[in-house]
Amino acid sequence: MYNYLVVLLLLFLFSGCSISTKPQLASNKKVFEQEDKIILLALRAEELKNYTIASDLFNTLYKKSAKKEYLYRSLKNDLSAKQYAKVIKRVDEITLGNFNDFNLIRIKIVALINLNELELAKTISILLVQESGEVNDYIMVSEIYVKLQKYDTALKYLESAYAKDYNEKVLDRLSVILYVNLDRKKEAIAQLESHSLIHKCSKLICNRLLSFYSDKNDIDGLLSTYLRLYKIEKDEKIAQKIIQIYGYKKDYIKLMTFLENSSSDDKLLLQLYIQAKNYEKATLIANKLYEDTAEIDYLGQNAIFTYESAKDKNDVKMQNKVINKLKRVIQVDDNALYLNYLGYLLIDHEIDVKLGIEYIEKALEQQPNSTYYLDSKAWGYYKLGECLKAQKLILEVMKLEGGDEPEVLKHYEKIKKCRKIKNKGKQ
Repeated sequence: MYNYLVVLLLLFLFSGCSISTKPQLASNKKVFEQEDKIILLALRAEELKNYTIASDLFNTLYKKSAKKEYLYRSLKNDLSAKQYAKVIKRVDEITLGNFNDFNLIRIKIVALINLNELELAKTISILLVQESGEVNDYIMVSEIYVKLQKYDTALKYLESAYAKDYNEKVLDRLSVILYVNLDRKKEAIAQLESHSLIHKCSKLICNRLLSFYSDKNDIDGLLSTYLRLYKIEKDEKIAQKIIQIYGYKKDYIKLMTFLENSSSDDKLLLQLYIQAKNYEKATLIANKLYEDTAEIDYLGQNAIFTYESAKDKNDVKMQNKVINKLKRVIQVDDNALYLNYLGYLLIDHEIDVKLGIEYIEKALEQQPNSTYYLDSKAWGYYKLGECLKAQKLILEVMKLEGGDEPEVLKHYEKIKKCRKIKNKGKQ
């Protein structure tokens, strides 16, 4: 609580909000010869956390220049040194009970709070807010009431402050009191969501909503808020949270849309395209990944999806494009998958059946019991007219796992007819 109030106080002290009856000299105007030297000494003392020395130096600067900024800095160092009674005495000697300088009153209130003189702090803070009407003064009053465990009263002050200009910092504090102290969780979330709808979801409001939705384990609330936060801040960690939630919900269509719009995980997007058999889009994203990473595997996938997405599989220009890409791939990575695909392409379209079989045999060296690669080889024999070899091999394939796949059965029927035709020819 102390840290929060000090931050609140400093917002006033260094944001040009000070009010004084005396005309102030410009901060950048040098008043006496040693001013710059003393400033450096005071700042160094602060850096070394010698707050008492820093306070004395800034007080010297104030006395010699009459610049209120130095006075506030001196008192701030007294607060850091936990010399709260000294702070109160100094402020009282300067103000003589008047409210001419709101910043000094705020400093005194912080000191009183730290001495646990909450009733006096409350009385002064109420008078201050009546005089200043400043939003942060309303927040300070509410914080005192929170320490007094008078949450309803704290809430009233925050509601008054929020009504002034819909300040999101006020709403944030208001929502915490509703959610944590008064256990009015739905109302807290409703207030934040209403503000978000009218004034948009800032980082502060979105993060507060995330903390509440996380506490309630509200998956939909988390997703909705992360999506809004991602629009504000294109952060990879936020994108990953969104991806995880869509994955948890198994909402792959919306996940795909998010990935398309955000470009946050092209590798995952490629997998989703493959899963959905959207080979046209898979072709494009594989090409993008290849250009971004130079990983040869993506060139291989691009080649395969180019063929799979082609409306006319007999398009010679397209075939040559795919074959050339696959040849480039296997020169770098002789992966059995690409060897088989290239070989089968050469066989199926009768471009170079013997060369196609050679590629498939290289694939079988890596995976000798692969149903798919053995099927490709049988299909190669069929294309060469070697029906007996083709039939013998396809029968072996049908005994393996995956041997009842539609493509294997289709090949078997054609090879069987090929064998019958050959037998009739002999007769």
